[in-house]
Amino acid sequence: MATEAGAEGGPRGWRAATRAALYGPDGFYRGPEGPAGHFRTSVHASPLFAGAVARLLCRVDEALGRPAALDFVDMAAGRGELAAGVLTALPADVAARTRVYAVELAGRPAGLDRRIEWRSEPPERTTGLLFANEWLDNVPLEVAETDAEGVPRLVLVRDDGTELLGPPVAGPEAEWLARWWPLAGGRPAADGAEAADGETEDGRATDGEATGGEAVPGATSGPGLRAEIGLPRDLAWASAAGTLARGLAVAVDYAHTAGTRPPFGTLTGFRKGRGTAPVPDGSCDITAHVALDACAAACPLPGARLLRQRAALRALGLTGSRPPLTLASTDPAGYVRALAAASQAAELVAPGGFGDFGWLLQPVGIPDVLADAV
Repeated sequence: MATEAGAEGGPRGWRAATRAALYGPDGFYRGPEGPAGHFRTSVHASPLFAGAVARLLCRVDEALGRPAALDFVDMAAGRGELAAGVLTALPADVAARTRVYAVELAGRPAGLDRRIEWRSEPPERTTGLLFANEWLDNVPLEVAETDAEGVPRLVLVRDDGTELLGPPVAGPEAEWLARWWPLAGGRPAADGAEAADGETEDGRATDGEATGGEAVPGATSGPGLRAEIGLPRDLAWASAAGTLARGLAVAVDYAHTAGTRPPFGTLTGFRKGRGTAPVPDGSCDITAHVALDACAAACPLPGARLLRQRAALRALGLTGSRPPLTLASTDPAGYVRALAAASQAAELVAPGGFGDFGWLLQPVGIPDVLADAV
């Protein structure tokens, strides 16, 4: 049940407010600077990330038997940085067979590689890899908060960011809360997919700093507890993964799982490299961590699992290990290049930062191509 505004600037549910603030005609993601103008994702941190995704696509290609046409779908493509980086990093024979789709609501950026097809929706019946890097955190959702009696109510918000409690949560959203993020007693049982251990965020300059802190064991009832109702994200993920005829769907995001839900939620804003209050006026990003275990359970296919980014990237060849010092004497320039690459890789796999991001893997008709990631 989404509560819409009764008058311009009046209180409405966070889902409607966020949708307008991010994706409306003057929304945050319509701006010319794009997401990179306000925060760094793994894509912006280093081209090594695109290289790792390219190697993942090659693994999918092998699992598919090297089809004549191989698809790469970049969900929430920003300004096409990942799509372009993957194309550049692919071996020539694989790139020649690859169809690349960048899915983004904003207009196509000037100068983007002409081989990349720009779309507002993912294509149907693709064969290959669908990759969603920090997409689900920006799928708008409702926020619930318990009142003085411990009853979960929808949080309404005005355009200036001020909040008030609305009606009790009801219907499918209440069912989602009861199963995945109960606020009136009892922890949810783990469900859907194997969970990554503990989900934290360190507040570095990446998208979506948490404001709720770490989960407090037993803090499941009483006034003032908050939850983000992830049902729209579950449906969005199931729909996106459902476009794959065969291949692998991957969602990468800062996340939490059953047993580690933050008691006061994670809704926050982000503007020009700094965390800020979430104000739905189009001036800032509005984001919240993702219940990836719920997303996994929403997709009616076997084999879904969760792991940390550091495990996934290490399996794809990024370790962050320093080059041997002997290289400095035999090839000084090569040593400097290898040292810089090691530093970038270390950031992508670092605990407390990008390395803690969750990866949801959903194979469709192929074996687990990251079985070596643990």
